[in-house]
Amino acid sequence: MEPFKNKISPDLVKCLGLHIERHLQGFDRTSYEAAILAELEKLELKQRARLIADETGKILPETLDAKFHILRSILHPLENEGVDRASDDKGIRGWGMMPLGMVVTDFGLEDFDKSFALLKEMTKRATAEFEVRPFLDRDQERALAIMTPWVNDDSVHVRRLVSEGTRPRLPWGMRLKKLVEDPAPTLPLLEALKDDPEDYVRRSVANHLNDIAKDHPDLVAEIAKRWLKGAGKNRQQLVRHACRSLIKQGHAGTLTAFGLNPPEISVDGPLVRTPAVTYGNALTFEVGLTSTARKPQDLVIDYLVHFKKANGTRAPKVFKWTKVKLEPGETVSLSRDHAIRPITTRVYYGGTQAVSLRINGKDFGHAEFELVMDRD
Repeated sequence: MEPFKNKISPDLVKCLGLHIERHLQGFDRTSYEAAILAELEKLELKQRARLIADETGKILPETLDAKFHILRSILHPLENEGVDRASDDKGIRGWGMMPLGMVVTDFGLEDFDKSFALLKEMTKRATAEFEVRPFLDRDQERALAIMTPWVNDDSVHVRRLVSEGTRPRLPWGMRLKKLVEDPAPTLPLLEALKDDPEDYVRRSVANHLNDIAKDHPDLVAEIAKRWLKGAGKNRQQLVRHACRSLIKQGHAGTLTAFGLNPPEISVDGPLVRTPAVTYGNALTFEVGLTSTARKPQDLVIDYLVHFKKANGTRAPKVFKWTKVKLEPGETVSLSRDHAIRPITTRVYYGGTQAVSLRINGKDFGHAEFELVMDRD
């Protein structure tokens, strides 16, 4: 997969130069492009965007109105609103919005109305989810007052911005500390968007709730319970995605919201069938479950691999497994192969590891195995 930083490319710089030249009298396009291209290749994604924003800010007119007029003039016409929207000779869009959005935040924080009007146009051509955040940090009440009517906007990108831009813990973005502490101001926005016709918007709402769950799990469990009442397929999917972390953690209120009660079972296992696993091969284990309940019960079964760390301690990692419905007295046998192979997100250490079960949020069993690191 091509690195994201390559989206902020020399071709984009030249495209920017072309469009600025069309709208800015006396613009020295050669010097502008040379100043950026001399440093671009050695930089990472956000550094590249920052460099372009800095150089663009230097050449724009003095007044905010004049600056924003140029930025608005070089935007691409609204057409072909798919995911991969490259800038071209018609205008700037896609990844080109990242540095241009930075220019808006650099100069526009004292004028919310003009800045948000421009960011609203920019987000239609990519996203302004990072650029609205300094405004929310500066004056949350004022920023939300501007964004609230956007929940009914015709543009799917504008509606998504309402949810995505206000996420408390947006990846790559400024953390919104006030909303981390108290997410209540954005809850009416999520309520308005939960049944949006576009999955693009609903998925953002789910991710926003998942952010909130990291600091306010009981609140999200309450929302899940309320939203699931009479919910159609789309909303059910939204809530399930929103609660993915809480379900993995076995949060009791969340499991109850999904109709998952404390399990009434006897557990045989996990039984490890591969007591020594060579790195690159798979751990195999089995489990037997017998219902001790008087009525049918739904069980969500996950497992935890307790990996050895560099300091010799072990840390659990939860993995999704399966769902079963057990009748009273029914027994089911399950088996699982878990590959232990190179991945970019984990360093493995040889020695004693372990596996356990998590069923409807309750932990069962603990069985050890040896991981053999074959370094040859």
